[in-house]
Order: sequence, then structure tokens, then C-alpha cells
Amino acid sequence: MRSASFVLLGLMVLQGCKTGGGPNKFENAVAKQVKQKITVGGRDWKNPIEDSEENATIGAEHFQHHCMVCHGLDGHATGVPFASKMDPPVSDLSSRNVQDYTDGQLKWIIQNGISPSGMPSWEGILDDNEMWHIVAYIRHLPPQGSLGIPAVYQEAEAEHEHAEGKTKGKAQPKSRRKHTHRHPHPE
Repeated sequence: MRSASFVLLGLMVLQGCKTGGGPNKFENAVAKQVKQKITVGGRDWKNPIEDSEENATIGAEHFQHHCMVCHGLDGHATGVPFASKMDPPVSDLSSRNVQDYTDGQLKWIIQNGISPSGMPSWEGILDDNEMWHIVAYIRHLPPQGSLGIPAVYQEAEAEHEHAEGKTKGKAQPKSRRKHTHRHPHPE
């Protein structure tokens, strides 16, 4: 295992000696293998909760409270305006890259986060049982877009349109713009 790690590291260094274009298929494959086999722990951890729709529903409640800001309500980053602009982009949790992790690895990622990706550690915020339920939800994600856009981003989209003065395609003077959000405006 140790010699294989050195070979992978050597190949990554050699592949890094190029300019522009971002990672190629080989580099992505190597990075995926390094994460799944070396970097991300919990490979042998077993999920103590039963794989059931009921447990996935419990996990969905925790997910939609803690995770939807980045991953959307459905785990596909639906309606999250910055998801594709992150570096690396926010993962679609239905992707093969994510679904190939063991349950234990998914729980480890939730617990410890992935630095420097933007995925935070939830240790001390969520208990083990809540994390395992979120793993159950990740295994039973609904279809992309089926749960809509998180409310926080629906309001932000309306605010953005309001700030640009978009009503019927024409900008209106501030005093004539109609809006329904909750904060007061000085007149």
C-alpha cells in the first residue's frame, strides 16, 4: 500500500508539470482514488441505523436544516447560486464520485469536513446518530429539482431583481418599485 501511494504521488507530481487546461481525466481519477483509499477515513465503519425510507426521511430533515445551504434541498445543489463557482464546486451528492464512498466514509466526511473544499466539520454540532441519518438520506436522494429552490435563495433572487429595478423589463424609479420583502425602506 505504501509503495502504491508513492507511485501515485510521483505520477501526480509529473502530471502537475504542465500549463493551463485544468485537471485531465487521469488526474481526476488519481485524485478520486487518493481521496477514497487514503485521505478519507471511516472506510470500514458500518452504519448502525437500518437502511429504510423512514430513516432517510429523518436524515432529510437534518440535511435540509444543516446541509441545504450548499447542497440544496435535494442534494444536487439545485438553486444554490454559488455551487458551481466554488473551488472545487459543491458536489452533486448523487454523483458516482460521492455514491462510491462507503457509508462510513460519508459519515467521516460529515463529521470531519474536507479541507480546503469548503465542506465543514459537523462534529460537535450534529451527533453520530444524526450524521448516520444524513448518510441514509444521501443514499435515497430525490430527483434533481424535485424539492425546488431553498427559500433563502428564492428571496435572494427576488431581492436581486428588485435591486436591478426589473419590472416588466424596464427600470422604474425607486419610489415606484413594488416589492413584498420584509425589511423597511427609508422614504
